[in-house]
Amino acid sequence: MSLSLRFDPSTVTPEEGAPAADRLISGDPRFTTWNIEEADGGIYAGIWQSTPGKWRISYDEWEYFHILEGHSVVTEDGGEPIQLKAGDRLILRPGFKGTWEVLETTRKDYVIRL
Repeated sequence: MSLSLRFDPSTVTPEEGAPAADRLISGDPRFTTWNIEEADGGIYAGIWQSTPGKWRISYDEWEYFHILEGHSVVTEDGGEPIQLKAGDRLILRPGFKGTWEVLETTRKDYVIRL
């Protein structure tokens, strides 16, 4: 087994999804996720994409991500909106609650630690 893994979504069958109905605020966002790595110990890495819409988010895990394209706004409950565009990076910590709004179809790569 190799200890390196090329981050190549063409080698993975994407998963389709959407926010849970009770979290949806507006629009009809559709997710496409390429889970490139799922390792023991609760580590996940891949690429995620969403079409426009807005929904509530709640994190029990750590997530680091890097926006590859598009425009989104993440707003923590009681906090200021964070505009996210290509090149931006963010860490969401366990306990984060707020909203994610995709203004232009957004694609990010991510690493999640449970």
